[in-house]
Amino acid sequence: MRTTVGIIGAGPAGLLLARLLHNAGIDSVVLEGRDRAYVEQRQRAGILEQGTVDVLRAAGAGERLDREGLRHDGIELRYDRRRHRVDFPALTGGRSVTVYAQTEVCKDLIALQLKEGGPLLFGAEALAVEGAGTAHPRVRFRRDGREDVLECDYVVGCDGFWGVSRAAVPAELTRVFERTYPFGWLGVLADVPPSHDELVYARHDRGFALLSMRSPSVSRLYLQVPEGTDAGSWSDEEIWAELERRFETDDDWTLERGPITQKSVTPMRSYVHEPMRHGRLFLAGDAAHIVPPTGAKGLNLAVGDVVTFARALLHERETGSAELLEAYSQTCLRRVWQAERFSYDMTTLLHRAPGDTPFEERLQLARLDRIASSRSAETDLAEAYTGFPFA
Repeated sequence: MRTTVGIIGAGPAGLLLARLLHNAGIDSVVLEGRDRAYVEQRQRAGILEQGTVDVLRAAGAGERLDREGLRHDGIELRYDRRRHRVDFPALTGGRSVTVYAQTEVCKDLIALQLKEGGPLLFGAEALAVEGAGTAHPRVRFRRDGREDVLECDYVVGCDGFWGVSRAAVPAELTRVFERTYPFGWLGVLADVPPSHDELVYARHDRGFALLSMRSPSVSRLYLQVPEGTDAGSWSDEEIWAELERRFETDDDWTLERGPITQKSVTPMRSYVHEPMRHGRLFLAGDAAHIVPPTGAKGLNLAVGDVVTFARALLHERETGSAELLEAYSQTCLRRVWQAERFSYDMTTLLHRAPGDTPFEERLQLARLDRIASSRSAETDLAEAYTGFPFA
């Protein structure tokens, strides 16, 4: 089997890249180790930056997003029993974010790919990327119990942190930057309308809490818990009681309860692999970088990566210059490190770390007061949250 661009992974990054290439008249093949049902049910991110929404619309994947996505023009910060709303459009010249789950993005892009695009092979497990430093890289994969090879001009690894793509970058060329956090997020889905019409980020002496949503009738809520916590060790009653404590305010706001349908714990880490390109292998999304979810940047960073690659490849086709392809890693990493910075800032702003002293607690409150009282500080948060521009 042969194609111009071999794409490993049918998450939102790989699927969007296939769509962008199809629209540009460039052929591709997508290899996905899981089956379609798994990909369409894989719970991940739910906040789309303004730039991500714009790209999906331009790619022809915006119809259901525009109909069912929930536009949010701000977030609320809670601390010391106080509430402060950050108004995105007023601070960013009109930008906003949209709540639309990654599962729904994948469903939309899969439907488009199967209807109009090139091959999308489910159950095709990538085994290795070979010849990344040559003019003709290839992907060995297994499907239906048989091994096969996909010959390519370029390979884009959108196969996540545990995929095979990153291993094809020689160790002597690699630098890794990472930080792990001594806490995680206990996340729950509940069949109850959200208790607020925008996301609420709460800093509390007992730990962080987040009020989010998946739809007008389904709430998504998170609690900071110690690293290694078993989600099953928390009863529903304990979860609701702790959420109520951490969201407490001095007004009459209340948290509505409902049946909890899902519980899971998300570990927190920051990770960057440099470089993001080796020869004709290009890493995108979690294959190259991970951010803690506090800044809502993971999916959006992956979109930025594949947009950068697609534009660079189209530039090479139109001009004969590989300059943008060769600069792919540097171009993406500028945006990646800004997102890492913002995600780290939001995480340390709102979470209580083991061993924090009253000094660290006062610093957190001072930083929150600064955002609430300074338009420039508030603007910096709003600009970062709604999205750093694509290169």
